[in-house]
Amino acid sequence: MKNKLKLTKEAKEKAIEDIKNFFLNERDEVIGNLASSILLDFIIEKIASAFYNQGLEDAISFMKERVEDMYGLQIVE
Repeated sequence: MKNKLKLTKEAKEKAIEDIKNFFLNERDEVIGNLASSILLDFIIEKIASAFYNQGLEDAISFMKERVEDMYGLQIVE
């Protein structure tokens, strides 16, 4: 992936805590920072681009609809 998603230090720390809490609450497993960080890196490398691209497609569709709405503002003589 040429444009790898980059997280701020704070966002990465929050994501690691969220992963640890998920494993604890949903799987009753305690995992550490290293395992959580490795999982987060995997998600960013393998999955994040799909979510990003879907968000981009949604934004493009939204903007196309707004442009189509603008045609209704034309003055017809």
